[in-house]
Amino acid sequence: MSTTTAPATLPQANDPCWCGSGRKYKRCHKRSEGRVLPGEVTPMRAVPGHIARPPYADTGEYEPWDEGRVKSPEIIDAMRRSGRVASTVLREAGELVAPGVTTEEIDVYVHERFVELGAYPSTINYHGYPKACCTSVNEVICHGIPDSRPLQDGDICNIDVTGWIGGVHGDTNATFLVGDVDPESRRLVEVTEECTWLGIAAARAGRPLSDIGRAIEDHAKQHRYGVVKAFVGHGIGEQFHTDVQVLHYYDRRQDGIVMREGMTFTVEPMITLGSINYRIWDDDWTAVTSDGKRTAQFEHTILVTDGEAEVLTGGDGAVSPTAPWTR
Repeated sequence: MSTTTAPATLPQANDPCWCGSGRKYKRCHKRSEGRVLPGEVTPMRAVPGHIARPPYADTGEYEPWDEGRVKSPEIIDAMRRSGRVASTVLREAGELVAPGVTTEEIDVYVHERFVELGAYPSTINYHGYPKACCTSVNEVICHGIPDSRPLQDGDICNIDVTGWIGGVHGDTNATFLVGDVDPESRRLVEVTEECTWLGIAAARAGRPLSDIGRAIEDHAKQHRYGVVKAFVGHGIGEQFHTDVQVLHYYDRRQDGIVMREGMTFTVEPMITLGSINYRIWDDDWTAVTSDGKRTAQFEHTILVTDGEAEVLTGGDGAVSPTAPWTR
């Protein structure tokens, strides 16, 4: 089987494409150059039988139920444990991020580490999703499937992990720098994390849920960044996703939803350099920016209190608005 490689000097936009397709370069390979392209995805890996499994683990489907927005003390304690486990796995997975490492290798580590800690990787077979984490690189907004593509020097890579242990989920993610990253992308990552912490700081019992989106959107706009509207934070507990939707932009319709002590949900803004519009790859999971510009994300599972929110996936040092992996 023969292959065709790009020439050292690329054609102009309206010239015939170098690949021989007969189309103009701008309508062919120019569209994908510099963007993340799908790699090979390996089959879903099994979770050992001794690990307790959420309801959807075998079939990929389950019937949602109303577990209540305000959690009992017992559920909250269990979520503190699941949050610590998820935080540990995320921090360790982030240490693997380097040029030449594939996102598949990161996923294998996440899978095995969750199992070591007695947790089921929540994403495995959730509505059919095939992997133990999501890895979203550069222009991938969210839900990127780990594959054979090696990370490249200058990439930014979000790792999103969720673990189910003690009957509850803990969900967290962070965007990591791969090698020598350009200043524009570094700043995007920094501001995205700042947005996340500002959103968390706005979570307080008795206040409208819209405070979170307002805080995030105001900060992003100061830096002329976009806030993705299509994907939002969510309630979490015994189920991976519950009926609480946490918007990362202000919407007056959420003024009437009052946060209550004991509520648990995620805050996970996706911030873009350009368009907030998206398209979905053929895998039906991977969402990418429509203009191919980069995007970053951070996420924590939090507990609403009558004071500052408790960050259940915080781990050591997470109260700092500048985490070590973004430096």
